Amino acid sequence: MSYQLYRNTTLGHTLQESLDELIQYGQITPQLGSKVLLQFDKSINQTLATRVKSRLTFKAGKLNTYRFCDNVWTFMLNDVEFREVQEVTRIDKVKIVACDGKNVGDEGSSKK
Repeated sequence: MSYQLYRNTTLGHTLQESLDELIQYGQITPQLGSKVLLQFDKSINQTLATRVKSRLTFKAGKLNTYRFCDNVWTFMLNDVEFREVQEVTRIDKVKIVACDGKNVGDEGSSKK
């Protein structure tokens, strides 16, 4: 199973809206729309895990809340500083959702 987190991005929303429109006009079936979304989930997770090489560090002034549920960490941070090489960005409030990336590529493999 791939995480569906990226459906809530601009790209994911746009894809869902386009698929809904195609379904509404009868150009594709709802089943095909679901298959496309599942492939999007699988592809975006795999691509981010294997092709993104940049690193980013961050430091928070305050950890407001944190939660761990169903192998997903959620952090609510205040006064956060993000740093990438020479570039620094400061944000008042940030929500970070972190999932176990090791499970993403295991879809077709059997457990031993």
